[in-house]
Amino acid sequence: MKEKTGNIRIFAAAAALAFASAAFCGTALASDTEEGTHIVVDHNGNEVAVPDSAERIVVCDIYPLPSVLTVFFDSADKIVGMAQPSMTAAQNGLLGELYPEILDAETGFIDGSTINMEELMKLEPDVVFYSASDPATGEQLTNAGLAAIAVSVNKWDYNCIETLNHWIELLGEIFPENEKTQIVEEYSNRVYDMVQERVKDIPEEERERMFLLFQYNETTLLTSGKQFFGQWWADAIGAVNVAEELTKDNSVAVNMEQIYAWNPDLIFITNFNTYRPEDLYENTVEGYDWSAVDAVVNKRAYKMPLGMYRSYTPGADTPVTLLWMAQTAYPELFEDIDIIAEAKTYYHDVFGIELTDEQAAAIFAPPLDAGTGFAYNN
Repeated sequence: MKEKTGNIRIFAAAAALAFASAAFCGTALASDTEEGTHIVVDHNGNEVAVPDSAERIVVCDIYPLPSVLTVFFDSADKIVGMAQPSMTAAQNGLLGELYPEILDAETGFIDGSTINMEELMKLEPDVVFYSASDPATGEQLTNAGLAAIAVSVNKWDYNCIETLNHWIELLGEIFPENEKTQIVEEYSNRVYDMVQERVKDIPEEERERMFLLFQYNETTLLTSGKQFFGQWWADAIGAVNVAEELTKDNSVAVNMEQIYAWNPDLIFITNFNTYRPEDLYENTVEGYDWSAVDAVVNKRAYKMPLGMYRSYTPGADTPVTLLWMAQTAYPELFEDIDIIAEAKTYYHDVFGIELTDEQAAAIFAPPLDAGTGFAYNN
């Protein structure tokens, strides 16, 4: 027993010494932070020294983030680089119309998730954002001497409201002069809570059974199972995701036989493909016959909105998209909501952006070209 006690004392002493050394090193690191920078903890827990006055921003493969940054600043002047899918959305949505300077951002530095470091360095970025799911890219960027910030899309279980709130919180820490965390959280949480209050008493057997058509072409039919954004959207509007039984993370390949068996009541079509409800009603894509699916028989297929970005993912449009989807699924429960007026109010009150009636209406009638440039290998 004495031998064990002695070992414990020695261990305790060593631990205390190690703790003191760590505290000293931490103090030294804090004091050694380069003047004109401040420390931010990103979504992978990395401590990153970012410039106090970052003027040049590059976003690698977090496609919605350039749009969130733009409304956060009410300007796209700082965004010098982003991926081509982000550009396609900007060219076909309100982002490029309201902030045409974003159309000048460079896209040639990245192909998919592969970064051309030589081209990236030419952009002279002060801050580079990358996907938290790709730490190897973060290491590559950090080793190049860049302030690399990991941003997560799934840390909060694909909850679009929580993810948007955390993105804005992180941006507020990087750019404290543009702090918008509280106002974004208050608005988005208020909308979410209102929707939950209205749908909570719908009996299980009366809940709409929805199918999320994520990617669609002659060879590919992808949806969202339990581990992707579609599940959150279904839960958030009080509906049932008919593909919930599929547990693969991210998008999932399915076939028409499965869809016939599920027979959804309504279908939401994302802007990650170039098809519209009429393509289902008229069976325009070879190899698929939707004519026996209830959602198609009853003309209840809908193209999702695209305002600042494709609304299936987290983004600036998330609270308005939630209202639109809830109203689309349960029009009688949300008949008092003027979705055009709500979109205008949201962008005005939260981001100080004035939308015309026409611009607000365009959010809910996106051009099909917004869905170009996506290829999935599921």
